[in-house]
Amino acid sequence: MGLLALMLLHESRRSARTSASGDLILLEDQDRSLWNRELIAERRALVERAFSLLEVGPHAIQAATSAVHATEASPADTDWPQIVAYYDLLMQADLSPIVELNRAVAVAMRDGPLAGLELIDLLVARGNLCDYHLVYAAHADLCRRLRRTVSARGSYQRALVLVQQESERRFLEKRLLELG
Repeated sequence: MGLLALMLLHESRRSARTSASGDLILLEDQDRSLWNRELIAERRALVERAFSLLEVGPHAIQAATSAVHATEASPADTDWPQIVAYYDLLMQADLSPIVELNRAVAVAMRDGPLAGLELIDLLVARGNLCDYHLVYAAHADLCRRLRRTVSARGSYQRALVLVQQESERRFLEKRLLELG
């Protein structure tokens, strides 16, 4: 149920995730009117059903986390404390460096970029995700938000060395150019 709910959520946002030219559109910049509300409602029912069971699996927790985004009218309305709570639960059910990275980003959205940056720095210092472009992209974004341009530039450049998808490469190159 959790996996199906997660798949429905991703499908519900498919038309809003990329531009006509194939460029990435971040969740916070997506046109939410393009999201398929029927699939979101179906997913919501599956998540509620999954959470009513005695044991909730990682996919159901991921779907519940994504559901918080899908139910808000705008990015500004996102319940970041709830998302962090779901990541805390996910870390108990399925601890991984990727989950820790995603939680760090959620913490940054709840508590500010510095709080998330500290968590990402700990991950990297432990040697986790050193070859994963998104850890550097997240680090760069938080540095950018803190106006730490030199650090942001270095992290975007490291992410560019590691990225494999062309749409992600274009996104990172655009962010790097925006730094000046």
